[in-house]
Amino acid sequence: MARPDKAAAVAELAEQFRGSSAVLLTEYRGLSVAQLKQLRRSLAGTADYAVVKNTLTAIAAKEAGLDNLEDELTGPTAIAFVTGEPVDAAKSLRDFAKANPQLVIKGGVLEGNKLSGEDVTKLAELESRDVLLGKAAGAFKAALFQAAYLFTAPATQAARTIEALREKQAAEA
Repeated sequence: MARPDKAAAVAELAEQFRGSSAVLLTEYRGLSVAQLKQLRRSLAGTADYAVVKNTLTAIAAKEAGLDNLEDELTGPTAIAFVTGEPVDAAKSLRDFAKANPQLVIKGGVLEGNKLSGEDVTKLAELESRDVLLGKAAGAFKAALFQAAYLFTAPATQAARTIEALREKQAAEA
């Protein structure tokens, strides 16, 4: 029979899995408490970073419907439960890992799809959602201006031709 404190921890972890837009797994072996605190600050607003027990996390992940995390839950594991923008959280982890090579990004889950450590690094290289939406809006706006120009071009050309004919008739008369 499970102890009540472990059952509560599993329930809390399962709720965090369900409430997260992404989950990023790291190995923190060799990091000091001060470095972990610095990492938590860099993730503030986008993710909650927690050191977890692998067995309890595996149970909670199964309860939350994430069966593909078990093989990543080896060694000292910490999880970033992303509540904000996944790209921003991945960038924070990547930047911290560059400055502190002891942090190893193991992988994660984004929208139900398993990510490897390389996938998380590729995710970090993407521009933020707002920038991508801005670029898409700019492309749509350019396409609309081009379409408006194409629709008005024949009428403008006809008006110029008529005006040229009037000027020619006036010059001949």
